[in-house]
Amino acid sequence: MLLPRPLSMSLNRVPLPVVQQVVQAVFARALAQHPGLFDRLGEHADKLFRFTPADLDLSFVVHPAARTIQVYRKAKAPPAAASISGPLLTLLALLEGRIDGDAVFFSRSLGVSGDMEAMLALRNGLDDCGFDLPTDLSGMVGPLAGPFRQLAEKLRERALAGLV
Repeated sequence: MLLPRPLSMSLNRVPLPVVQQVVQAVFARALAQHPGLFDRLGEHADKLFRFTPADLDLSFVVHPAARTIQVYRKAKAPPAAASISGPLLTLLALLEGRIDGDAVFFSRSLGVSGDMEAMLALRNGLDDCGFDLPTDLSGMVGPLAGPFRQLAEKLRERALAGLV
């Protein structure tokens, strides 16, 4: 399920430094709440992992050993050891473990390339973390945490209904 075109067009117009700042804050929050996220990567921790939403002109490159994430326009993204692409909502559902990655891959909704062993190690690490984006991110909005979490849970529920 792709993002609605008006939404993806709007997001694509946001200046890259603004996107980078927001993504960096979310990434830092995720690492603080899930410090063991990259523990299972072993020898793969120093590799680059690229995540490219099919419905956005963005690519996210994660370097686990350095605990960094960089945002690029798709055409400018550097090579990575392992890459995954698919609709943003599908990538987020995979992050949370809400959908079966194998089923999505074999249905051709995802593209995975590069070092499959590294990608499998990352997937195993994600499975162990128990991400819950509405809960994990709600603390970033202070006194609006409750309403934010409720809204995000409803949005996730509607998005997942379109994925399965």
